[in-house]
Amino acid sequence: MRKRSVVGLGVLVVAVLSAAAVLIGVRPWSHKPSAEAGTASSPSPRAADSFHSTRTYKTVAVPTRIRIPAMHVDSKLLDLGLNPDGTVEVPKSPSVAGWYDKGVRPGAAGSAVILGHVDSEVGPGIFFKLSQVKIGTLVRIDRADGSFAMFKISKLQRVPKVEFPTDLVYAPTLEPTLRLVTCGGSFDRSKGSYRDNVIAFADLV
Repeated sequence: MRKRSVVGLGVLVVAVLSAAAVLIGVRPWSHKPSAEAGTASSPSPRAADSFHSTRTYKTVAVPTRIRIPAMHVDSKLLDLGLNPDGTVEVPKSPSVAGWYDKGVRPGAAGSAVILGHVDSEVGPGIFFKLSQVKIGTLVRIDRADGSFAMFKISKLQRVPKVEFPTDLVYAPTLEPTLRLVTCGGSFDRSKGSYRDNVIAFADLV
């Protein structure tokens, strides 16, 4: 999205050629969660989908809400899939986060991915404070059956969008893990978007 004129903030997190991206005005995120992006060893969504525990996957309900008190985050979760060009869908609103529903559900074995805006033309986005989050911060994911999964942030990383670590974010893991992704770094006026992505890695408590 375009840089916000009041405080010089810019664009949303994830990015793609989609109706939502057109609505907000830019294409700041265009990675594909497949071997076509990142490194040659990056997994495809199908590879990630196949890595479900036969004992636990079916018992893990769909995520419905994310709560991060330390960041003042309390948002419902949208279901995000893939656009026709293979890029990840973007949340339609800066104030709402979304989870990549082609991957695992939070709490199941594997890497669950949640995407959110950093800001917009009218103010901060849902993940505006992600770049400042402290290690050890708790992230609660509520689920459709009334259960929840609690994660603890263990690592924070900022990377250029052209070097997005697809393998680290979407790769299968033996334990339940969570990745939160937004935009960050400096703002590229010529493209109307941030140059980097901010990624928080979290483990199940």
